[in-house]
Amino acid sequence: MSTPIPAHAGERFRTADARGTLRVAIAAFSGRGAAVVGVFVVLVAAATAGLVTPWAMGRSVDVALDGGDLGDIAWLGLAMVVGTAVYAGLGGLGLVLTSRLFETALARVRERMLDAAMRLPLARIESAGSGDLVSRATDDVAQVSDAIRSAAPVVSGSLFTVVLTMFGLAALDWRFLIVLVVVLPIHYLGARMYTRDAPPIYRESRIAMGERAHHVLGGIRGLPTVHAFDLGSRLAGPIDHHSWWVARWELRARIVVNRLFGRVNLAEFLGMSSILLVGFALVDSGEISVGVTTTAMLFFLRLFGPMGQLLVVMDELQSGLSSLSRIAGLIEECEEHIGGDAPRDAPAPAGRELVAHGVRFGYDGGPEILHGVDLTIRDGEHVALVGASGAGKTTFAAVLAGVHPPTVGAVTFGGVPIGDLGDARRTKDIALVTQEVHVFSGSVRDDLRMAAPDASDERLVGVLERVGAHGWVSRLPAGLDSEVGAGGHVLTPMQEQQLALARLILLDPALVILDEATADAGSAGADRLESSAEEALKGRSALIVAHRLSQAARADRVVLMDGGRIVEEGSHDELVARGGRYATLWAAWSRGRS
Repeated sequence: MSTPIPAHAGERFRTADARGTLRVAIAAFSGRGAAVVGVFVVLVAAATAGLVTPWAMGRSVDVALDGGDLGDIAWLGLAMVVGTAVYAGLGGLGLVLTSRLFETALARVRERMLDAAMRLPLARIESAGSGDLVSRATDDVAQVSDAIRSAAPVVSGSLFTVVLTMFGLAALDWRFLIVLVVVLPIHYLGARMYTRDAPPIYRESRIAMGERAHHVLGGIRGLPTVHAFDLGSRLAGPIDHHSWWVARWELRARIVVNRLFGRVNLAEFLGMSSILLVGFALVDSGEISVGVTTTAMLFFLRLFGPMGQLLVVMDELQSGLSSLSRIAGLIEECEEHIGGDAPRDAPAPAGRELVAHGVRFGYDGGPEILHGVDLTIRDGEHVALVGASGAGKTTFAAVLAGVHPPTVGAVTFGGVPIGDLGDARRTKDIALVTQEVHVFSGSVRDDLRMAAPDASDERLVGVLERVGAHGWVSRLPAGLDSEVGAGGHVLTPMQEQQLALARLILLDPALVILDEATADAGSAGADRLESSAEEALKGRSALIVAHRLSQAARADRVVLMDGGRIVEEGSHDELVARGGRYATLWAAWSRGRS
């Protein structure tokens, strides 16, 4: 029985196949060949030392039965002590080396995934849902980390122990290997059942966690609205549904694990029985001694721990591999995106004029929002984009910024199509600032230097003064060193926007698109924030999606949108004198202010 997947899940980020996952894993160990060889040598030596104690105990049985003296027992006891000490020492060293090797690999995978997430187009992130991305960056990374910390050392150490113990059994008498004929088919069938049933279950479990995170994150981001309209119970329904979805998949995983352990216990019972039967027959025929049979049984009993550990961590390992395949899928998407990014010989923009010609756009195959829009923003010109809610202003701004490629038509900057610029060049030349700005966790200095890593404190102070933020920053407990963002000093919406505008000046783009960037300041701080925005826009072209017509009045040109089309265009004075829609909006807005 399968659990239905929400329609949104069809847009999720890719999950890599086995080959793609293996490529990512191998790349994480590149340049670490010497460390891999060192781990191999240490683990082989540790597994060999671990065979000394059961061999000595079996030998002591023969010494006792043959009437040996105390000296022989003492030497065997010393061998057990030395073997145990060497086994413990090398086993501990192998654990440290294995953990260091795999933790380094995990760090590389984590960094590569984070780099991939930062390079993906915003349009792709929006279509997949931020919950899926957050789930991969948190739940999946944590699952891989847990698998590495608990499973990798166990798997590497236990495999060497199992293999060398089997060689030990063969060295005692090749007929003891009949235990393999009895045990291996049961283990094989159990592992086959597990590898057939577990991967899709864990994959669906990870997907379910991503969907749950998507709904939880949406509720948290809209918490003020949830409280204002008492939407808690309505939002709890989808979260509850997806939480039970996760629980059902986790329960199915437990059932598969229990079936596996049932087969393991059967294999252990049959293996011990076969060792006893073979040993009895060989001792009875006089081909081996009782001590050798004792050693064989101790060797086999020694396998219980490693094989049990292998099967215990197989659950975590399988879950970790499922998570790694989701991380690898994200990395693959990013690499394909970068592969299609601007070539190194892409032409540089010949000027700083932005031109949109015949732009049509609709989200994910839905109805068109923009209908053949034409607009030119000349070098140094400030254009205000106004219109009622739902007119298509924000969508048009996102298309001009390169966040969404137009469905039909073209957008060029300096004569070069936006898509050919590449992300690095495009974000340097064209900056988009919305009303939903982000303050990075850390000091104010670190937040500002996200745009200019080499900026001096003098330059930072000068930029803060330009946007009117130096006063409140200097009053913070530690000035530029004050912690802001999550867990730090709480900033007002106006202060957050001023930091965003300060970063904008440090970035120094040729064209700025302000999408209602002063909307959250409130009436008390709106004028101050508009002054900050004007200062940030000096010397550069700008498209200002204006919610306050005072911004439009100060622009070089005003563009009025309605129904995804430009219906009026001209200077503020020209449009007011024309007596059209803009004049009506201006009159209504002016009456409200007076």
